[in-house]
Amino acid sequence: MSRQQAIELKIKTDREIALKAGRRLVKCDPGDEIVISGFSGSFPNSDGLPDFADNLFNKVDLISDDNRRWTIEHPEIPQRTGKLNQVNKFDAAFFGVHYKQAHTMDPMCRIILEKSYEAIVDSGNSPKSLKGSKTGVFVGACFSESEKTWFYEKLQVNGFGLTGCARAMLANRISYWLGVNGPSYSVDSACSSSLYALEHAYKAIRDGHCDSALVGGCNLCLHPYVSLQFARLGVLCADGRCKSFDEAANGYVRSEAVCVLYLQKAKNAKRIYAKVVHAKTNCDGYKEQGITYPSGPLQQRLLEEFYEECEIKPSNLAWIEAHGTGTKVGDPEEVKALENVFCPGRTEPLLIGSVKSNIGHAEPASGLCSVAKVIIAMETGFIPPNINFNTPREDITAFYNGRINVVAEKTPWNGGLVGINSFGFGGANCHVLLNWNNKSKINNGLPEDDLPRLIVASGRTEEAVTTILNDFLSRSLDKEYVRLLHDVQAEQIPGHIYRGYTIVKKDIKANHSIDFQYYSGELRPVCFVFSGMGSQWTGMGASLMKLPIFNESILKSHNVLKDFGIDLVKIITSSDPNILNNAVNSFVGIAAMQIALFDVLITIGITPDIIIGHSVGELLCAYADGCLTSEQTIKAAYYYGVAILNSKIPLGAMAYVGIGYNQIKDLLPTNVEIAWHNSQDSCTISGLKESVEQFILKLKSKDISTQIINVLNIPYHSTFIKKAIPSLLEYLKKIVIHPKLRSEKWKSTSIPEEQWGEDKAKYCSAEYCANNLLNSVLFEETFEHVPKGSVLIELAPHGVLQEVLNRSLKKNITNIELASRNHKDGLDYLLSAFGK
Repeated sequence: MSRQQAIELKIKTDREIALKAGRRLVKCDPGDEIVISGFSGSFPNSDGLPDFADNLFNKVDLISDDNRRWTIEHPEIPQRTGKLNQVNKFDAAFFGVHYKQAHTMDPMCRIILEKSYEAIVDSGNSPKSLKGSKTGVFVGACFSESEKTWFYEKLQVNGFGLTGCARAMLANRISYWLGVNGPSYSVDSACSSSLYALEHAYKAIRDGHCDSALVGGCNLCLHPYVSLQFARLGVLCADGRCKSFDEAANGYVRSEAVCVLYLQKAKNAKRIYAKVVHAKTNCDGYKEQGITYPSGPLQQRLLEEFYEECEIKPSNLAWIEAHGTGTKVGDPEEVKALENVFCPGRTEPLLIGSVKSNIGHAEPASGLCSVAKVIIAMETGFIPPNINFNTPREDITAFYNGRINVVAEKTPWNGGLVGINSFGFGGANCHVLLNWNNKSKINNGLPEDDLPRLIVASGRTEEAVTTILNDFLSRSLDKEYVRLLHDVQAEQIPGHIYRGYTIVKKDIKANHSIDFQYYSGELRPVCFVFSGMGSQWTGMGASLMKLPIFNESILKSHNVLKDFGIDLVKIITSSDPNILNNAVNSFVGIAAMQIALFDVLITIGITPDIIIGHSVGELLCAYADGCLTSEQTIKAAYYYGVAILNSKIPLGAMAYVGIGYNQIKDLLPTNVEIAWHNSQDSCTISGLKESVEQFILKLKSKDISTQIINVLNIPYHSTFIKKAIPSLLEYLKKIVIHPKLRSEKWKSTSIPEEQWGEDKAKYCSAEYCANNLLNSVLFEETFEHVPKGSVLIELAPHGVLQEVLNRSLKKNITNIELASRNHKDGLDYLLSAFGK
């Protein structure tokens, strides 16, 4: 019996023993399936997966012969290698790394930190959310080509060289930065290291050692003498081209890559690139030809056991991403094993490929480079082609008997199972089976509604924010993708000092803008300001009714008012200019709009620290403070209007005036009073219509700015309104039966501050609400309680207080109005306000 026959007999016997022992992959519930939910990587001359995909599909040779790594000229050292575009930059502060440590850290350690962050974010999670979790970190790596520098040449008395270049730190530093408590270690099985790391992570999750895992692979070619060792081993090609499966194959090209993927259980994943069906390893063991000689029979044994364990017919696989280094010995051994396992029972040729033809051999990171290629195929529906494949190897019969084809052109693919091979040059073999995520996007990701989407982003720099937002603007609207980003941004990301937003619509040709600004990180108080009469306008709520939360709130108020014969929806959406020429309609329209805007703000998590009501806006403060329900509030607004209409109040007028209360009080004529104390240089007057109009003419002659307010000839906050108070009070007492204590965040504008300690100010009573129409509005005085640095939000159908607020703003206060009569697209305007 020959040695080859003996090996094959032993393989068969071992497999039969294993099967008798019942070695089968335990099936799990669909929710417990392990999936790839995030991926990030840097590849030769390719920044990120999209750039990498473009280069693969365009058959770009990603090997370069420039001197980015070294300038040494040596006849045995190939000058062409695959090089990352950027290895010398690092945001040490963001990752909490001391600057001295950063300067003595292996670049692989720096880059893999960045890729870990990106992979987590790519999954729709914030790195902060992983803190304290059982997340494992498994990194495949071989050589730290920085060791020589920091261990033997530039001795560091501070010890930073050790913590910067020890390969354990490739994984441990990620765990340290994230604050995760799962297994954390580096794996070295030479060229199969990163796929070994994937196998370890897969089984660690499956066996309960961790709930999720980051799997990394990294390789940088920093020192020419490492390449010299490989050249003298006889595995590198002199011409610097990796010709996988080609007759001219004469070795591989060394290459760089740093990749990280994030594994989760399907039930916890927000996105799924692929399902990890199974992963398995073995080792060639002893071989007469030497330790680096690949063993086809042992590779075949791994594959046969693999598919028996997971009970999948090898003939069902769509294609194989092979190891395919382009060496004289390696390719024939691998393809023979693939033919023996995958071709029996197959009706069409088995498709195979090797990403090493495009980028070279990234050694310990090569397995995850293969995974990256498979993910690209799964996402696009096309298999990226090999390059440097001109003549199939004559010693591989499967290429000539029609059983195996090398993918040399961009090839359509309908999805399915994909096997990935990765072999270490010491005999450590690994195979992983991925299944595509068979999910059809409803309507191709477009929303069923016509609502625009607010996209928010934060970053370390202005460029980071604009890059993220421009990416969204460059593609069609995908509501799932928007949701992923919003989940990432749900909590503040430490170190992100810029924030921005944009609005995206279904029509990608729409004119979109990006707004961003510096964010100090300081907690900013939020102040809600509810304005009163004068903010109403025809059709003020028409476009906002598309927003479900707003619509629901309006309909709730609408149903309350139906009992009074009021059609609220018509009031806020009709284009009839006469519909608001009625105090009742104006009051309920403004109040309902403010209730709905408040409901939307609370739903999206914007809550007030301070509430201020201007005039009858105090009624809405009662709702915002929890003293009145929405039903009580809309009924009260209705009765405000009824009391006004039923009281024979003389014709009046109100007007803004461009001088302050103290300057105008001695100029007032009979029948004109100061209604609102707006700011030091503005106030509002109220009184009989004729008297107010004559006084305005006098002020204009003195170049004092004035503006009539649309209050339907009602002189609010004047002595003439007293006629309406008794009936209003009677109505309100039927609504506010049990007055509630007002909270400290509600700052009164209808009662002087020196009286805030009295019961009439402490409680939200019928009397308090009625006095909103009568008493002077002490807005200027109350505004002193708004802290510096606040965000001021005016809730009204139109920002009637914007000019007042902008004049009186303290330092560093951001002033925002939610709606404006000057913008027809109210929803777009509202979303922009949320963005601000």
